Amino acid sequence: MAEARMRIKQIFQALAFPLIAIAGLEAYARLAAPNSDVIAPPSQALLAFWGALADGSLFVVTGFTLFCAALGLAMAAVIGVLLGVWLGLSRRAAQASFFSIEFLRTIPSVALIPLAMMLFGFGLSLEVSIIAFSTVWPILILTQSATRQIPPVLFEVAHALELRPYARLTKIILPAIAARLFVALRLSVAIALVVAVTVEIVVNPHGMGYAIMIAQQSMQPDLMLAWLFWIAIVGYAINEGAAWLGRVADRKMGGA
Repeated sequence: MAEARMRIKQIFQALAFPLIAIAGLEAYARLAAPNSDVIAPPSQALLAFWGALADGSLFVVTGFTLFCAALGLAMAAVIGVLLGVWLGLSRRAAQASFFSIEFLRTIPSVALIPLAMMLFGFGLSLEVSIIAFSTVWPILILTQSATRQIPPVLFEVAHALELRPYARLTKIILPAIAARLFVALRLSVAIALVVAVTVEIVVNPHGMGYAIMIAQQSMQPDLMLAWLFWIAIVGYAINEGAAWLGRVADRKMGGA
């Protein structure tokens, strides 16, 4: 019982500020800015959300954004892990590529939108390419750092067993750096969603970012606020899912 009461208290404390903020916004929108074209009460935003949910547009739009984010992140993971392992194993390659990596990763991903538009036009390829570019760097750098810290004895074991490169990667290197990979995944997941929504707001006529822009241009503050809250919920759920996956992996590796 004491543990249950403590849990309820923690939930209440976590929700106290958001509920107070929502109540304050509701009161302000109804009393100080009634019939505003700029701001809407959260209660109206909830009705707009249910409308988007009922007509199915919520699922279509959210699905497009999440698919782009997942596909871009998957491409970045493959490239980042393979390059990171290679650079972590080869000091010469790391030194030769140091300037190029440091130069490229400082380029804001949104600055590549004009180039990506020329190459891919509008649509899936445009968004995925920008997401992949923005998320590959944390994966590559953390993978490279983790590979360098693998105990040399593991490579001696691989040499003694005469493991081929693929077997060495899957049986020695990846298990040894798995904890760092999940850290990189959690960082990159958040970046992927932010970049996906940003690209949709700026240029790509699809997804949640485009939906919030259409609501703004149509002077529908209730729907705009609904999409804003929904994007926050999706982002929080994805972050918690990545954190849970990391905890599960830590427990399994600890048990092993």
